Amino acid sequence: MVGEGEAIRQRRLPLLDYLKQHNWKGRPAGRWEYVGLCPLHEESQPSFYVNTRKDVFYCHGCGRGGDLIRFLQLSRHLSLRASLACLDSKITPEADSTAVLEQAAAFYRQQLDRYPEALDYLRRRGLQDPALIAELGIGYAPGGTLRRDLMAQGYSFAQLRSAGLLNAQGADALYQRIIFPLYQEGHIVNLYGRSIGTAFAHRFLPGGKGGLYRWEKARHLSVVILVEGLFDYAALWQAGFLNVTCSLGTHLNPEQFRQLLDGKRTVYLAFDTDQNQSGQQAAEQLAERLVLQGIPALRVLLPPGHDPNSFFLAGGNAQQFQSLLEAAQP
Repeated sequence: MVGEGEAIRQRRLPLLDYLKQHNWKGRPAGRWEYVGLCPLHEESQPSFYVNTRKDVFYCHGCGRGGDLIRFLQLSRHLSLRASLACLDSKITPEADSTAVLEQAAAFYRQQLDRYPEALDYLRRRGLQDPALIAELGIGYAPGGTLRRDLMAQGYSFAQLRSAGLLNAQGADALYQRIIFPLYQEGHIVNLYGRSIGTAFAHRFLPGGKGGLYRWEKARHLSVVILVEGLFDYAALWQAGFLNVTCSLGTHLNPEQFRQLLDGKRTVYLAFDTDQNQSGQQAAEQLAERLVLQGIPALRVLLPPGHDPNSFFLAGGNAQQFQSLLEAAQP
């Protein structure tokens, strides 16, 4: 027979996710903590803390604390049984998937500084700004510990397999990869892994790649630079080009194409200049599609064999890239 403690674990929904779903406005207050106004009593100064590592809350104003079940009991004046039933109704496959991806991304971020080989790979790719690495939420999957960490937080093996985080043998599916979380409307929709070794270079978890990368940072701008890869994005951002977004490949999905059409803007296509001409051909075809929809599109002609990331690695600078933008062709 399943006990109450095990029943609660099986009904796991992160406390912070639940609070955000109910419009609680918290801000980071440390590595694992968020702080905001207490939902359990009236106050003018934030004293309600949520610890995401322990998945508990405590209010220094009213002195009450506990886990999500306890919060439901206090906020809705429910019994334990009623709180469990209420929580059951809140957990959907989508919410559960988002929560486990959030926890996996947090785990990977914690690992990055612990593995010199991962930091060395980033340096070799020209990504050296710690502020940018933190801004993009970049992490590293060393392998061997993700399963233990997330199962200790209450996630089941089946949940981790369903999210694509583990393979059939229970190993980390993104093993030895630099990790970029992919967001859409404030929620992680997928994780992208770039191998630092000899394994297949690019890997996404099951599911779509979502919309344009960090589109919320560029959508309000009248000029946008579109690149193929996330290291291209990082290189341009690091060089001061903050009006950049990424399609994670040359072929845009319908959502990404629609996003480029959602306002008046000019799009610069800085795709790779591949030896087989695939990047150039994709840029030309996309430019034609955009122009037909009334969006001016210009192709940035990078030196042969280069992408934006390798352009800067080879000694290019921001002024030279700006010259390429000015020389872009329809």
